Amino acid sequence: MTLRWRARLSDPMYAAICALGISQITAWGTTYYCLGVLAASISADTGWSRSLVFLGFTVALLAMGAVSVWAGRLSDQHGARPVMLIGTVLTALGLLALSMVRSEAAYLAVWAYLGVGMRLTLYDAAFAALVQVAPTRGRLAISYLTLFGAFASTVFWVIGHYLNQAFGWRQTLVAFAVIHLLVCLPLNAFGLSWREAGSHAAVPGEQARSAGDRPPLAGRTRSVAIALFALVMSLNGFIFGVVSVQLVPLLQAAGITAAAAVWVASLKGFAQFGGRVVEIAFGSKLRAMTVGRIAIGVLPLSFIVLLLAGGDLRAIVTFTLVMGAAQGVITIVRGAVPLALFGSTGYGAVLGLIATPVVIVNATAPTIFAMIVDRWGWPAAEMVLLTTSAASWMAMELMSRWYDRQHTAQRKN
Repeated sequence: MTLRWRARLSDPMYAAICALGISQITAWGTTYYCLGVLAASISADTGWSRSLVFLGFTVALLAMGAVSVWAGRLSDQHGARPVMLIGTVLTALGLLALSMVRSEAAYLAVWAYLGVGMRLTLYDAAFAALVQVAPTRGRLAISYLTLFGAFASTVFWVIGHYLNQAFGWRQTLVAFAVIHLLVCLPLNAFGLSWREAGSHAAVPGEQARSAGDRPPLAGRTRSVAIALFALVMSLNGFIFGVVSVQLVPLLQAAGITAAAAVWVASLKGFAQFGGRVVEIAFGSKLRAMTVGRIAIGVLPLSFIVLLLAGGDLRAIVTFTLVMGAAQGVITIVRGAVPLALFGSTGYGAVLGLIATPVVIVNATAPTIFAMIVDRWGWPAAEMVLLTTSAASWMAMELMSRWYDRQHTAQRKN
């Protein structure tokens, strides 16, 4: 046991996971989730509408999508470590600038700038970094890293709320900027300093997470697979975009009180963590594609439960837990399936291509969903979520069958 833990402590993969895990909690919590606790204060202090305040976040996501391919190629060409270090500095400067904005135009412009920093520091960049550190165990590393990310909103909603109450939203953003420089920057620099040796073997008792996956795709087949998986993730991105912002009102519309909806919605983070633990414990025996089929296939079932809930609290809790667990695993799938299909060579660029439409859909989903609710009501909106999740599952099934046929044809040739 002692030898095993010593091997892990000296393993570049585990050093990277621990360092990136803490920096990812911080990066997600101080950027992606910060408006969850600061939006009301920003609106009250500036007199801007809440819709304008949240429009800044939408602008950031669109900026992330616009630079996604470029950022992925940059990671492949120059290494993910310098890219993440630059992104950390850019994000810190962006948060500092956001604390000083006085006009609506400046507010939106700073969020666009922050979007670039976010793309260089959040999951897609971190996944690419882990694959560069441990290319033979990339899927395992991605799975472990996402365990940390599940706590980002939980940790920084609490920290952000306390700082906001004590010092105000502007000083809170300054504190977030300082945390990026004092915590994230050295962690990213330290954690990504090593690479596993070419002959590196996993710690005794561990299996390579890529076991059972097939040789990387190439040529036209590779391009088609990228397009198909981008479609699957974009459809799922609509679901994720909606539940990230509209989960509490969605649960209220299902028939429970606002107070109950808040505490039920808080279970989603725990469900995401639980889903990822299950994937780590049992997913190693399955191909990444199979894990994706299961996780994405569970989503439509969860929305059926929601539609039939009729105000029953137990059914609504079941929906939240199942949906949260599925989304937690799908985050892993987003990084693991491309690694299994396309290999570690050019992995950053592939993630960039896939992320571009996903981020754009994710950014526009809350607004589109709100328009559907305003026009046709909550029952129709819930049906849209069910239909979209079912479409994502069908697209994943079609992609899996197509991939199996391609592999069979290659073996015959």
